[in-house]
Amino acid sequence: MAPAGQVLVIACGALAREITALKRANVWEHLTVTCLAPELHNRPERITGAVLAAIDEAKSQGFERIVVGYADCGTGGELDRALAPLGIERLPGAHCYEFYASTRQFEALHEAEPGTFYLTDFLVRHFDRLVFASLGLDRHPQLAAEYFRHYTRVVYLRQAPDAGLEEGAAKAAAALGLPLQVVDTGYGDLRTTLADWTTRTGIGVVAESAAH
Repeated sequence: MAPAGQVLVIACGALAREITALKRANVWEHLTVTCLAPELHNRPERITGAVLAAIDEAKSQGFERIVVGYADCGTGGELDRALAPLGIERLPGAHCYEFYASTRQFEALHEAEPGTFYLTDFLVRHFDRLVFASLGLDRHPQLAAEYFRHYTRVVYLRQAPDAGLEEGAAKAAAALGLPLQVVDTGYGDLRTTLADWTTRTGIGVVAESAAH
């Protein structure tokens, strides 16, 4: 059974490292995190069903307070329609790029160059598997020019400074034949939303995160 007073975050696996870092930095001891497979990013039609199954499992374990660590993530509003009758909240925005950068900054980036391919820390770490290999570019690299012919740049929305990740982002952009722009976002609305959830559910923030 779930420990009394715990709040469960059912999150995308692509956020596991970041949510864990925020939980540790803020001493959110009453926050429990469970993550679904990050590969669901490539199959958004399966996200809602996977989240609902995780909610059912959590309730069977005795969790009474549940939130969802997904944005819309390509579900076309289906996730919201499923969560609304349950009274369960999710992360703001259409996708992780928006809640990391904030809606205002993301809209500015999109309006400046709609043909932008976005990376996060997670996607840089797993670019070869989730992007390059999934598109078959490891076998047919010449297809990159066709797949990305309408793109004009890569924007790396960086959560935490890391020389290795910046190098990885540069390699990813080079593999796609696009220039790279690095934008430091920190944890953005992921941090503020988690803080809000913990406050409103009575957990209380012991220490403010130093991450921005």
